[in-house]
Amino acid sequence: MDKAQRKKEERLKKEELARKRRKQSRIWVWTTVVAAVAIIALAIVFRPEPEDLNFDYDTLPTIGQTDAPVKLVEFGDFKCTTCKYFNDEIYPKLKADFIDTGKISLSFMNFTIISPQTDSRTAALAAQAVYHQSNDEFWNFYHAVYENQGAESATWATSDFLVKLAQDKSLKLDFDKLKKDIDGATYQSEVDKHNKIARDNSFTGTPTLVLNGKKLSDDQALSYDNLKAEIEKALKASPEAPAASTASASAS
Repeated sequence: MDKAQRKKEERLKKEELARKRRKQSRIWVWTTVVAAVAIIALAIVFRPEPEDLNFDYDTLPTIGQTDAPVKLVEFGDFKCTTCKYFNDEIYPKLKADFIDTGKISLSFMNFTIISPQTDSRTAALAAQAVYHQSNDEFWNFYHAVYENQGAESATWATSDFLVKLAQDKSLKLDFDKLKKDIDGATYQSEVDKHNKIARDNSFTGTPTLVLNGKKLSDDQALSYDNLKAEIEKALKASPEAPAASTASASAS
């Protein structure tokens, strides 16, 4: 075999070896991709359902029967314009269809996301202070703040403004105590607790609604038809509530 022939055979062997290596490499890449896809798919399929949230409803402002079969919790910020929409457009229908009929209760928790260091915090402190004087007046105050809501970019929810608003609405409160509780941050620990629950559960906005311990999506929470459908599903899955006294069925 001459020298040229040997070189040709060596070249062919090298090319064949290179082809085998490329083939092995492609097989390894595809095997890795398939394995990764399979792992992701299994993770999605077998992903554990988020645990239901548990609340101490007796410590929250609540409207509706205390033993209502379905419990709805709103995490809200009094400076949030979407929370105002919930108050103005969704709450009246919710109250007429489900709260006044004893089917659900609605509780409120603060999530000071708009201006957490300034007047979102002040409004939350005021709301907690009102609640500790009167659960019924809390809901009147709740509506009054949203009805008189200023711009998100402005600092309007001051203690003076909020106390005067309560006075103008003739709420049955000790206004001196209310002012003292706001300025002294009497219920800061409660506001902090509400915020921690929201953050620990990865809430990203307001209002966030939790229905019988399950967080609702924005589509479910901010469309009354969708919210109504979710409540009706929860009612079908819950036993009938026994007759009981109301927490604040007469509040507006």
